[in-house]
Amino acid sequence: MSKVSYYTKEGLKKLRDELNHLKDVERPRASQAIADARDKGDLSENAEYDAAKEAQGLLELQIAKLEATLANARIIDESQLDTSKVLIHSTVEVKNTANGMTMKYKLVAQSEADLQAGKISVDSPIGKGLLGKSKGDLAEIQVPNGIITLEILTITRQ
Repeated sequence: MSKVSYYTKEGLKKLRDELNHLKDVERPRASQAIADARDKGDLSENAEYDAAKEAQGLLELQIAKLEATLANARIIDESQLDTSKVLIHSTVEVKNTANGMTMKYKLVAQSEADLQAGKISVDSPIGKGLLGKSKGDLAEIQVPNGIITLEILTITRQ
């Protein structure tokens, strides 16, 4: 049984659009590549045919994974979320107690994560460490460089 993931309407639409693109554009393209390679002769010595079949297999795997993700996806109503604790789709401002640096993160599903945009996965070490914490709490989080301590400054929904 797959894990349920929570998405915003925009995030879910992006996943559906990607799946539709793979099915409607990439799948016919892969089939055409196989047909073109098949027309070139003996299949036993046709590297182009083998490569096209392998590419099609990878595409089908990607489609299956997206379909499984969408089957277990739920839209989250952000207006119903508690703002006193860090939850998925919380925007959290934290301060690193070691260097005083402040950062702002939005906790999202893994497929929506984008560090450049300040969106981190709830499955990441920092995301897991922040979940369930309240304003003023200290979160000690194990990261590759050791343990960092983050103080929760604000929790909002945006």
